[in-house]
Amino acid sequence: MSADLIEVNNYINTFAKLIYEHQARQYHGKLKVGVDLGTANIVLSVLDEFGNPVAGSLYPASVVKDGLVVDYVGAVRIVKELKRQVEELIGETLTYAATAVPPGTVGGNMKAISNVVESAGMEVVRVVDEPTAAASVLNVTDGAVVDVGGGTTGISILKNGEVIYTADEPTGGTHMSLVLAGYYKISFEEAEKLKKDPNRQKEIFPIVVPVIEKMASIVKRHIEGHDIDKIFLVGGACCFAGFEKVFLKQIGIETIKPVHPLLVTPLGIGLFS
Repeated sequence: MSADLIEVNNYINTFAKLIYEHQARQYHGKLKVGVDLGTANIVLSVLDEFGNPVAGSLYPASVVKDGLVVDYVGAVRIVKELKRQVEELIGETLTYAATAVPPGTVGGNMKAISNVVESAGMEVVRVVDEPTAAASVLNVTDGAVVDVGGGTTGISILKNGEVIYTADEPTGGTHMSLVLAGYYKISFEEAEKLKKDPNRQKEIFPIVVPVIEKMASIVKRHIEGHDIDKIFLVGGACCFAGFEKVFLKQIGIETIKPVHPLLVTPLGIGLFS
């Protein structure tokens, strides 16, 4: 593991500990706030003005689907609750925030995401695409960032620190759950719970490998013609141990997955606030 990746993992681990232990760190100066409205989870991140994690909160939810808000009232309620939790931890009101959308999101869909955050009591100061937000945490200036979410997989290609290509494909964790539901003859909701059970991951991973291989083939098609020597995986749906090895085998390009890939994009959104 490179020194850079160790540093990135330490940074992400700090944020993860704050979320899962419901803690906050002391800070100085202005706060940066990010709201990630994901298909499977909504995450609120708070950083200090230097980008150091201060606090955060997470809520599993299905109020957004493939970048579309399907339950506006529910989404606002969840963001308000996450905001309340963090404000209680840090003793300060959050008034500004950045948010993110899948690559290629335009018009009303982008506005709906912003409206959720603003209805929860925070003014949106920036909207960024999800893989670009992740790249800011990973310190990626050259390579491909692949954000494997619940409903879609976003792809951003960077050269010399600039995003030169983005795409969003309708494949993600939802498709794994559908395969598991069919294999075990259980409901989709039960399959979602099974997929997230760490004690069952070794058992179910071989069942979802064909879905991951399909994701890898899609990514391979998008990066063809670009001089890519590294692929960086983020997003909650790539949390399976060995996920990155499937990508490496299918694409033949070094594939890196940081710790807590679910939390990379929320951190990055906060950096853009």
